[in-house]
Amino acid sequence: MPHKILIADDNDKNRTLFQDILIIHGFEVSVASDGHEAVAQARELMPDLILMDIQMPGMDGTAACCLLKGAPETSRIKIIAFTSFAMQGDEEKFIAAGFDGYLSKPVNTRELPLLIKQWLKGEVTV
Repeated sequence: MPHKILIADDNDKNRTLFQDILIIHGFEVSVASDGHEAVAQARELMPDLILMDIQMPGMDGTAACCLLKGAPETSRIKIIAFTSFAMQGDEEKFIAAGFDGYLSKPVNTRELPLLIKQWLKGEVTV
């Protein structure tokens, strides 16, 4: 059974690109365009991992992560901060906020599926 991945990003091109890449690599992929939609889909679909953009309209990725990590039924979903914030200290800030990992944009599309597999196995926190 393929791993389920939820991509939460307000940029249509990013969602489509990452969805296509992950589907090619055998993942079952769903998409959300904002934090509210990401929380609703996570509760319904129970994905194995969420790539969560930080800057989204309505509810940002950090608030969505806090809601999901704070609820017993979704607290075990791995959530990766997927963001253009790439300043020194950002990774530590997102890990402290409850994210299981951090990935800055732009993303190396060849490495993305490998990183996803490593996060699913608990082998990487970067």
